[in-house]
Amino acid sequence: MASSPKLPAFDPADPLGVDDLLEPEDLAIRDTVRTWATDRVLPHIAEWYENGELPGIRDLARELGSIGALGMSLDGYGCAGASAVQYGLACLELEAADSGIRSLVSVQGSLAMYAIHRFGSEEQKQTWLPRMAAGEVIGCFGLTEPDHGSDPANMRTHAKREGGGDWVLNGRKMWITNGSVAGVAVVWAQTEDGIRGFVVPTDSPGFSAPEIKHKWSLRASVTSELVLDDVRLPADAVLPEVTGLRGPLSCLSHARYGIVWGAMGAARSSFEAAVEYAKSREQFGRPIGGFQLTQAKLADMAVELHKGILLAHHLGRRMDAGRLRPEQVSFGKLNNVREAIDICRTARTILGANGISLEYPVMRHATNLESVLTYEGTVEMHQLVLGKALTGLDAFR
Repeated sequence: MASSPKLPAFDPADPLGVDDLLEPEDLAIRDTVRTWATDRVLPHIAEWYENGELPGIRDLARELGSIGALGMSLDGYGCAGASAVQYGLACLELEAADSGIRSLVSVQGSLAMYAIHRFGSEEQKQTWLPRMAAGEVIGCFGLTEPDHGSDPANMRTHAKREGGGDWVLNGRKMWITNGSVAGVAVVWAQTEDGIRGFVVPTDSPGFSAPEIKHKWSLRASVTSELVLDDVRLPADAVLPEVTGLRGPLSCLSHARYGIVWGAMGAARSSFEAAVEYAKSREQFGRPIGGFQLTQAKLADMAVELHKGILLAHHLGRRMDAGRLRPEQVSFGKLNNVREAIDICRTARTILGANGISLEYPVMRHATNLESVLTYEGTVEMHQLVLGKALTGLDAFR
């Protein structure tokens, strides 16, 4: 009788053996981004978060460009042409360091660069994408307005043709990541022909981007308002290949896909902190990790963490195959961000009072995820997207 094959050892860091699904190149990209984040972000992130700043953001952007992390899933124009799974792995590692760092990369690549790459003219692509891929130019994406977040169809920012075909933009955008450090902004505005996207150099007269202060979430991230007062642009500043909400919504779907992975990075960091703390913290004469209630918490956290990673991986494979639907992205963002917050909150209970200290990453991740929960689609919006898909009935209005 043949003997049974020897089973691999149980790996607490990869209990489901998800790494077996990854190719050597996937692992190499993941490890490159993890090493960069460990060396360049983790030693400083608590101080950056406490001070509410991201110093040296332009240097960080150039470094991220040098490892191919900016616009990494795009082809050509200096972009890495990585797979969706590889991009997702990078997002996970970046957000394991901090959500603000992943947001920098996500807005640069999945929103600003993606919009130009998919909908821009060849001249726009050649002008901006190589420099953005290298991190020499930072981009931002202007869609959300002070009075129109979940309802962008009613945005007030508008663009009108004047003179020999020039465009003149007026309006306000709010909660714009990278805004005050960007060299280029992709701004969406109402026109006579419908909603159009515009490539706006941020040194254009009438453009300003005052930074938003007093945030208690995403503190290590540059967040701004965009102010457009009679910003005059040439006729070829408009993105020529799209009209209507399909443009910005397709960009958001691409960015939300990165969040599906990224949220699991924040959850993993908090989970790992809880495990290590539970093994070393002693109460009643032994480590708290030896008590049943603590082990129950850790087991439940591990189950949701690795289910979320499996979900992200599945969606990544679908994206690589050209089969990922926006409703499936909503499924992933709704589940993974919600579960990541719960993991962080449970980790905080294991750390007790130490859980609120910046000596540990848990509270920082938890507060960051409160922003991730509602940006690029609130919980309610993703629930309604899925509700419509399940019933065929539109409950948005």
